[in-house]
Amino acid sequence: TNISYSISRPQIIQLEVYDLVGRKVASLVNEYQNAGSYSFRFDASSLSSGVYLYRLTGGDFTTTRKMLLIK
Repeated sequence: TNISYSISRPQIIQLEVYDLVGRKVASLVNEYQNAGSYSFRFDASSLSSGVYLYRLTGGDFTTTRKMLLIK
């Protein structure tokens, strides 16, 4: 699965994946990034099929999206 995002200014970015119970199952990005577009390839082969949430946090914004994993 590819997760793509863009940031408008340099900042520390965190990208994490959670199951529906709220447990963190993966921490994908936790680093300072310059402004621009990014794409992260997430290998979910160790996870079971189901619905997951990924949360992107940076500076003063946070966004959460659903992701459906089908094996």
